[in-house]
Amino acid sequence: MGKRQHQKDKMYITCTEYTQFYGGKKSEIPQANFRRLPFDHCSLSLQPFEYPMCTVEGVVFDLMSIVPWIKRFGTNPITGEKLEAKSLIKLNFSKNNEGKFHCPVLYNVFTNNSHIVANRVTGNVFSYEAVEQLNIKTKSYKDLLTDEPFTRQDLITLQDPTNLDKFNVSNFFHVKNNMKVLDPELYRDFKGDELLASTMKEPETKKTDKLNAAHYSTGRVSASFTSTAMAPATIHVADAIADDAVRYQYVKKKGYVPKAGENFIKLCKKGYYDGTVFHRSIRNFMIQGGDPTGTGTGGESFWGKPFKDEFRPNLSHTGRGILSMANSGPNTNKSQFFITFRSCTYLDRKHSVFGRVVGGLETLTAMENVESNPKTDKPKSEIKIVSATVFVDPYEEADAQIAAEREKEEQRQEEERAQTSASVTLKTEEKPKAFRPGVGKYINMAAAKHSLPDADKASTSQAPAKKPKGRTGFGDFSSW
Repeated sequence: MGKRQHQKDKMYITCTEYTQFYGGKKSEIPQANFRRLPFDHCSLSLQPFEYPMCTVEGVVFDLMSIVPWIKRFGTNPITGEKLEAKSLIKLNFSKNNEGKFHCPVLYNVFTNNSHIVANRVTGNVFSYEAVEQLNIKTKSYKDLLTDEPFTRQDLITLQDPTNLDKFNVSNFFHVKNNMKVLDPELYRDFKGDELLASTMKEPETKKTDKLNAAHYSTGRVSASFTSTAMAPATIHVADAIADDAVRYQYVKKKGYVPKAGENFIKLCKKGYYDGTVFHRSIRNFMIQGGDPTGTGTGGESFWGKPFKDEFRPNLSHTGRGILSMANSGPNTNKSQFFITFRSCTYLDRKHSVFGRVVGGLETLTAMENVESNPKTDKPKSEIKIVSATVFVDPYEEADAQIAAEREKEEQRQEEERAQTSASVTLKTEEKPKAFRPGVGKYINMAAAKHSLPDADKASTSQAPAKKPKGRTGFGDFSSW
């Protein structure tokens, strides 16, 4: 065996070998991340476009973004090559009823996986399937909307799901070089900070009392401790319960669905239903009304906005004459209601039951017997609510009870404050008189000097006589 054969090839892995060959940190691959840009976004602003324009390569820009860029740089923000404004092509996207981009021929909605093409001559945008079936295979190169002739070379691919390189934001020229265009005219009258400051107002703190004080706090102490965005708070303050939640606790007369009940009663007292007609009637099902327009599409709640559904397990659409809220979906209750002619238990947990017809069932039968238009379900003879009368309003009674309790609570607090101030005044009056400043300021030295001789005489006259000490014990050895 030769000598020094392991002088360079060591029997272990060195730090350099580990970091460069066998492990450790590897060099990063530039632009390894793929950031997908949606097809309906501008390739320059990276925001949804409003006025789409495209290049001959099929790169889409927004008109308001690409024009300032070309004026300043004169290049393509994606590739960095020269670009002129006159070479841009205006695109005509079609939208469906939901506001989504779709093909105007096949009506299929465009997604990030759709194959989308555009006609350079007209600017109309279609799905590739429509162009392939109606233009390419039939060799009839006429626009599918305008019948204008074009050639195969006039087709521009805006999105090909098999080739998404041009949608990779990481490869954009302006993103790599961090290039932006800031129009000074847009920031000349900039007042964003002022507008933001006007919106950042302190939240209004609702006054709490014995009735609406919750058993939990507002949470400002913990929030200010964990967040630097909030002002420090060191005192726990009870949170305020909503006024409706407080009021509805005092509604004791069948207050199962207080929100729907209050809405109906308040609208009746307001005269909202006076003169309205029942616009829909279906025999053996129900009759619907409460819309001032009489079309079935109008009506507002007492608060001016829809309120949430109120479902209770003991309230069901069982029987004749059930009064329930009409809606167009969950939590969309307004002013419209309906009265059932038969049991409709399948409407439970879809419509809020809030009442029942307790009298006048003969009138309900007469309303059911009125014929309706089979196409629109509208009664052929007008059925109108002349007027609505409210005999008892439990919500006014609850408000009066709450006001009385709050007034009583204020009187009690006023009496406590009066007693506290009286006790403080009494303590102030009982405070000892100070005769001089410093130590011993409460001692009357003048009175002490006048009473000193008498005190000495009394102490002398009353002093007891000393008793002679008796001699007991052995004594000493003087007599010996």
